[in-house]
Amino acid sequence: MHTTVHDFIGIGIGPFNLGLACLVEPLQELDALFFDQRAGFDWHPGMLLEGAGMQTPFLADLVTLADPTSPYSFLNYLKKSGRLYPFYIRENFFPLRAEFNAYCQWAAGQLSSLRFNRRIERLYHDAGVYRLEVRNTLTGALEHYAARRLVLGTGTEPSLPACCDKVRDKVLLSADYVGNKARLQMQPSITVLGSGQSAAEIYYDLLQDIDRFGYELDWITRSPRFFPLEYTRLTLEMTSPEYIDYFHALAPQKRDRLIGSQKGLYKGINRNLIDAIHELLYRKSLDGMRDTRLLTNTTLTGCRYDASRERFELDLLQHEQGVGCLWHTSALVVATGYEYREPAFLAGIEHRLRRDAAGRLDVTRNYSVDAGGSEVFVQNVGLHTHGLATPDLGMACYRNACILRGITGRDVYPVENRIAFQSFGLADTTTDDDVAWAA
Repeated sequence: MHTTVHDFIGIGIGPFNLGLACLVEPLQELDALFFDQRAGFDWHPGMLLEGAGMQTPFLADLVTLADPTSPYSFLNYLKKSGRLYPFYIRENFFPLRAEFNAYCQWAAGQLSSLRFNRRIERLYHDAGVYRLEVRNTLTGALEHYAARRLVLGTGTEPSLPACCDKVRDKVLLSADYVGNKARLQMQPSITVLGSGQSAAEIYYDLLQDIDRFGYELDWITRSPRFFPLEYTRLTLEMTSPEYIDYFHALAPQKRDRLIGSQKGLYKGINRNLIDAIHELLYRKSLDGMRDTRLLTNTTLTGCRYDASRERFELDLLQHEQGVGCLWHTSALVVATGYEYREPAFLAGIEHRLRRDAAGRLDVTRNYSVDAGGSEVFVQNVGLHTHGLATPDLGMACYRNACILRGITGRDVYPVENRIAFQSFGLADTTTDDDVAWAA
């Protein structure tokens, strides 16, 4: 039985809570633990394709934008591993994805507060503290912990179209691609479903080997085109404290409509990858077009698996033309994104949580979700409340600095309030001579 009451416990150790753990490590005033049911840190291992790069520069590491002097920075990792000069000579601010994963594992290996192989069995509130029953998955023992506050960082899970639910065990999720690639390439035909970066990376990876294996390869998206990730600088200012303030102050219905129209700002494809796909298609077309098709404006409306023929039957609808067809493929790779799913253990503290009219966690501006606004904080949950900065690695340090301010009552790390050149609301720009009115 653990009798210590910790200042806070973090649940889930993805990049966001790992960054928080790094920022807490040198603070003598805070006693924190972090739990994760996995055996160790491993960031999307199924998509660690050779050559796949990050969509954020190296400054968006675990700590730098909160504390540039931290020993847990990406640059210090490069220095310690003898790779700082090669990275400098490379003249590319964007690390490889496998490189970023290795950096995170390096940082995790130095922290005293992380506890892997721990699954939360029960969470409840009693006598003024949050109590956790935690299963040690290595020994099977049930451990007991207590904390004054919580930081939830359980992350997101792959989402599938509803019509795929009955064949879930047959489809291949993008998150599992690398480990199943060899088996996949033995199939006579492969269909990739999705419009984001993961779908593009998988299609490009498979397209490179299409001549060697001779499979049919198709890429289907319901989007009207293969949207590039918009990375212009004034658009990047939408991942700023000012825009979060503006977005959070909007009515929930307006926020929902707005975030639905902004997917290309945080879910698009790297522009260089789009160009590389086109270049590869062009090169392969010199000897005759390969057996590959790219379909836009096409929605999957039905999905079945014919075991006797070992193939999928897909109902497709070209929703601009209003024309449908029956599509056959031997393998289906689903890369339709991720969504947040609340962990079951939250039921034990449901009475202490804030909800909006849609039943979602109502995340306050300081990233708390408890009724008092100072005890339960969340990572990567508030897309509907804080906008497109929520999943952005570049804003993780800002959010962690805000969470630490909420926990300690002071700015442990400086919290920027204004970084953007533009204004997002009229209230920020009107003067005494201006007259504002509501439409």
